Amino acid sequence: MSLILDPAAQDLLFREAHTANAFTDEPVTDEQVQAIYDLVKYAPTAFNQSPLRVVLVRSPEGRERLVQHMSEGNRAKTASAPLTAILAADNEFHEELPKLFPAFPQAKDAFFSERSVRERSATFNGALQAAYFIVGVRAAGLAAGPMTGFDAAAINKEFFGDGEHSVLAVVNIGRPGDDAYRPRAPRLSYDEVVTTV
Repeated sequence: MSLILDPAAQDLLFREAHTANAFTDEPVTDEQVQAIYDLVKYAPTAFNQSPLRVVLVRSPEGRERLVQHMSEGNRAKTASAPLTAILAADNEFHEELPKLFPAFPQAKDAFFSERSVRERSATFNGALQAAYFIVGVRAAGLAAGPMTGFDAAAINKEFFGDGEHSVLAVVNIGRPGDDAYRPRAPRLSYDEVVTTV
């Protein structure tokens, strides 16, 4: 094999990992979430802009506020997950650039003075970070249930009333419960995806 990563780790992170739809009631601790973040914060982003923001939904009140904005098929699993994370892009990420990209302090104004440019960049780079976050959840031995079935405008208003954040995904996190996984769906083959020029 051409991969250096141990086969068991390959299975944990990729081959055997599935989107979870049911969880046990075992709690996910703040220490676990911090360990996940401390691993995945190294995801690549342009100018090290790091636009991902995470809201952990733990309280019954927070859960109720979130569940009402989920698609009908996602409500029960979101209501019963031990932890749910709202992953959002901070469209004002450029305010942090001087400390995140000190080699080029003018990047804040040189590249990101227009809101539309910031939004596109925040969405793309936040999505990269969100993908790393999911892999980090798996690396912690937990299951992730990422979803995009929700009313984005309502979640933005409910949890990010400042108008500066855009929800990217909602991720249920925990230990997989009974019947947590659907059968593995097919994937495209290498030859269907990769071309060489």
